[in-house]
Amino acid sequence: MELGIIGAARSGKTSLFNAVTRGSAAIGAYSSTSEPNLGVVRVPDARVDALSAIFQPKKVTYAEIRWVDYPVAGFGPEGPGARFVADLAQLDALVHIVRAFEDPAVAHAEGSVDPHRDLEALEMELQFSDLALIERRIERISSEMRSVKAGERGELERHQQLMERMQAHLEGGQGLRSLQLNEADERELRNYRFVTRIPELLIINIGEGQLADTASIEAEFSERYGADGVAVAALCAKVEAELAAMEPEDAIEFRSELGLDEASPLDRAIGLAYDLLGLQSFLTAGEDECRAWAVAKGATAPEAAGKIHTDLERGFIRAEVAGYADLVDAGSMAELKKRGQLRTEGKSYVVQDGDVLNILFNV
Repeated sequence: MELGIIGAARSGKTSLFNAVTRGSAAIGAYSSTSEPNLGVVRVPDARVDALSAIFQPKKVTYAEIRWVDYPVAGFGPEGPGARFVADLAQLDALVHIVRAFEDPAVAHAEGSVDPHRDLEALEMELQFSDLALIERRIERISSEMRSVKAGERGELERHQQLMERMQAHLEGGQGLRSLQLNEADERELRNYRFVTRIPELLIINIGEGQLADTASIEAEFSERYGADGVAVAALCAKVEAELAAMEPEDAIEFRSELGLDEASPLDRAIGLAYDLLGLQSFLTAGEDECRAWAVAKGATAPEAAGKIHTDLERGFIRAEVAGYADLVDAGSMAELKKRGQLRTEGKSYVVQDGDVLNILFNV
């Protein structure tokens, strides 16, 4: 699972990267030849902590997401470069950070602070990149049509109509996430990676003086930009990066001094990204390890088993399933079994978020 951080110059991309990864990447150090910053972030999950308290395992493992901080240099004077767009198209989700804080140095260099302007300008560049791809495809279809008999053009014509519908949607100023597609359309597009179809997390980067208004700022942007495939979170990346560099106890104290909730908005943002990817977590628990595993919503028990190891999916027999809340309430697996709350499920079982699984298999 890979998320890419994008945004205008001085929007706080690398501060956000440092905050989520607890890294120390240099701020403002990108040049036209810079490579992206890379980091792996665990998905916060209190259920893993609770199970660990019960089983006292040798190892504790959380689900993880890989974050990539892309250089602003990817967006040239004529929009994003072809290589940059190709890189973005491989991502599972975009994290678009937008500057909403006042900064005298930024204002002098970039003009007045206007998060809506900056957000919509970058989104438009991404729409243009998708539009260019569609226009090239329509040209190729037109060329192919000339060499195909009239009675054999049905598939090409359907594809052309879909491309033209997408073209009109983009020309209307909307990304492809908001275009309604049926299953046949989805099949037609399975070999394409349009950037504006990728799920997106909008991070509204506020200043320290705006912290008291975080909820209202987030609500404003959610009302305007939130939709299917788009989630919105407001936070101060600079403050969160500083907190991430502290010891946990010191960070809690500093949050209290700033009048902030103990829970980090970063944890919520990471959770939003996880949801955007259409993921949920199932759990495994024992004396060796307590672990959260990422799996697509709607996955069956054998598919979940395959996340642990391919042999478990190949030789799947059945799954022993415990509800997380039931297991925590029982306090042990032995007590859970005594209560009759450990279920046995077969190959057709659809895994639920928070299921604690034990896979029985034979290969």
